[in-house]
Amino acid sequence: MTSEPSPPIRSYRPGPVAVTLAVLTAAFLLAPLIAVVPISLTPNRFLSMPNGHLSLRHYATLVTDPAWRDATLVSLRIALASSTLAVALATLFGLGLWLLRPRGAPVLIGFVLLPMVVPPVVSAMVLYFLLTGMSQFQTMIGFDTEAGVVLAHTVLNVPAAVVMVLVALAGIDRRIDLAARSFGASLGQRAFLVILPNIRFALGGIWVMCFVQSWDETAVTLFITSIHAVTLPRLMWMGLRDNIDPAVAAASVVLTLLTTAVLVGRILWRRRSAAD
Repeated sequence: MTSEPSPPIRSYRPGPVAVTLAVLTAAFLLAPLIAVVPISLTPNRFLSMPNGHLSLRHYATLVTDPAWRDATLVSLRIALASSTLAVALATLFGLGLWLLRPRGAPVLIGFVLLPMVVPPVVSAMVLYFLLTGMSQFQTMIGFDTEAGVVLAHTVLNVPAAVVMVLVALAGIDRRIDLAARSFGASLGQRAFLVILPNIRFALGGIWVMCFVQSWDETAVTLFITSIHAVTLPRLMWMGLRDNIDPAVAAASVVLTLLTTAVLVGRILWRRRSAAD
């Protein structure tokens, strides 16, 4: 008795209409970003399209002006600290749920995800009152401090990081944990020597996501900072609100290119890790 041959696997490709609609949608979404590029090359001191002459003076301002340079360093320090702290907290929380499986896990997850559900304005007001209250007892972590901004950005990043960590842990076979327990591994050894190595690439992607989110955060930062902890998005907002500095357009182009490079690097890294 001969078995029937399996039907060939068909590969579905989008038709010309779908491709055209996708290209038009992408062009519509990218048009505002593309329009910023010529504005950043204007030789004028105000936002305008270049009239026959191109200039890199506003890109040079990003390097030579101490305000832009300091704001970039502040944003970099805050993004590095908050993303690392958010990933660490989310990883510990996810490992605890995955290994211990407590009965109140849904309640704990719902509590952690509250900052994601609350509107950003409400979160900003709550963090403002929290940090101003903390400023009355000490000045290191409070209103208008880098540590205070790190704390606020960590609170905002943890919910999304927890969701992604739980998704990564859901793909792990629990039999490897049972095997580690049968060999006498402790809880810490099972967590850090068995489970974590299997989600290390996912944790790297989560860290990149938290870094980009912290680097680009503006709404909450405007509530909890004033003149000392000036991040790059806040300085850009001040430039648009006060004097419409064309350096804002140059900074937007640089940030767009850096974000694109990070995302493309992440995609290539995931493909290489999947191939290995």
